[in-house]
Amino acid sequence: MATTLLRKTVLTAAGIAATTGGIAGPAIAAQATPAERAAQVQTDRRGHGERELDVRYEAQPNFYFCGPAAARNALSVQGKNIDVDAMAKEMGTTESGTNSINDITPVLNKETGRKDAYRSVEIRSPKADDKQTDKLRADVVRTVDNGRAVVANIAGTATDTDGNTHSFEGGHYISVIGYRDGGKTVTIADSANPDTASYRMSVDNLADWIATRGYSTS
Repeated sequence: MATTLLRKTVLTAAGIAATTGGIAGPAIAAQATPAERAAQVQTDRRGHGERELDVRYEAQPNFYFCGPAAARNALSVQGKNIDVDAMAKEMGTTESGTNSINDITPVLNKETGRKDAYRSVEIRSPKADDKQTDKLRADVVRTVDNGRAVVANIAGTATDTDGNTHSFEGGHYISVIGYRDGGKTVTIADSANPDTASYRMSVDNLADWIATRGYSTS
């Protein structure tokens, strides 16, 4: 059964699981119902500087599978349905999480069927500058227009366009599956909690969220 995912309530502190590995997200996602874990985010549409891809959403089954889950959700926009356990094995995911975006990119390429479909981009500074933010915006627009989703490794707290905060101090992985206003606003599919499975955020906030880490893009 598919349901339409809308932006819902903010994650609470009680829903966040800290991890020593600095990658994983809240354990609450493991309690998602089958309907929630097979939900559909948005209808694919293009025009007026915006596009959102059709995602077959699944919540992560445990607190440390955010990397494989984000990659699975990203690949679902291409019509692929890959078992999250198989993804985790390929990425070397452990209870400490998935080490870096460089462990995600090769798996995305393999499952896409092209060795150069994705590449890793790092934002090494503590905060993204204008050049890095502009590059992220261009990368999101190009990747989504090519019918693919971006996978990003984030850390810390960021605020979405509804004013809700999303906090992953230990780190987390998300999928970026759409954009508006020519890429100034992005749509995120977040495997951590089906109650906040989809939300929008300014690309500036996303860039700062990625800072010190990286993302996979076409």
